[in-house]
Amino acid sequence: MINHPPNFQGCLKGKVAVITGAARGIGRAVAIAFAREGAHIAGIDICSAVFPPSGVQPSRPEDLNETGRLVKETGSRWLGFILDQRNLSTLRTAADQIAQEYGGISILFANAGIQSFKPLLEMEDEDWHTQIDVNLNGTANAIRAFAPHLVKRGGGRIIVTASTQGRHGMKNGAAYSASKWGIIGLMKSAALELGTYGITVNALIPGLIDTPLTRHEERYAQALQEAGKQPKGYPADEEEARKLLSLKSPLGIPWIDPNDVAPVAVFLASDAARMISGATYDVTGGDSAHNSA
Repeated sequence: MINHPPNFQGCLKGKVAVITGAARGIGRAVAIAFAREGAHIAGIDICSAVFPPSGVQPSRPEDLNETGRLVKETGSRWLGFILDQRNLSTLRTAADQIAQEYGGISILFANAGIQSFKPLLEMEDEDWHTQIDVNLNGTANAIRAFAPHLVKRGGGRIIVTASTQGRHGMKNGAAYSASKWGIIGLMKSAALELGTYGITVNALIPGLIDTPLTRHEERYAQALQEAGKQPKGYPADEEEARKLLSLKSPLGIPWIDPNDVAPVAVFLASDAARMISGATYDVTGGDSAHNSA
């Protein structure tokens, strides 16, 4: 059952929103939240394995179709695209198709990303390049493909998904941390460049979200190892990780529901946020209190 975010009284009525990583998790939650506020949605996802060693079960075409079904239940329109955001030309083709179908594009939520863990001294080229290419280069590609349509429309909103690991270092996660840290720099640079066209650019900083990206055996084992405990295997590691993460969280939450992130995206996409650009918005269950500033 979906825990719907609060109603913003149709604040996105008539807008057209493009969402990458829309098949599940934060992408799906935001797609539904945008649709409930009146936006028409175009959802993009690769719907296949990007980096099998990560331990994360990949999204499937059925997942993207389910997002579309839930969007259409709200009365909003839906277009789905299965593509790899590392391919700029396919993103540009999709952008043209969306703009032609909907008559323009108002909002880009560049959310797609992957995560994997490997010590730097054991890291192969593929470990590093895949995360940088998908997360950082892919987000830049999304902006490069869709921002011209926002310029053509006379303004709009761009929201990117970084991570709390983009605010600090991460043991055995250098590639992921670097990619998400880079997304924050990308966002701030884009905000400076695109503001003249009436486009705001901001970043969502999620903490540990209840999605397949953070809910898998490798991630549970890592949480235990960081606490000096010996992993015992699934499902014992999951329960132990839940306890450890709950104790570590200021709000006592091990994983955050994606629907608790969606209202922040709705706000940043709305006219209420028209004077906000170049900013980061944390939804971390209190983990942000550990940041230096």
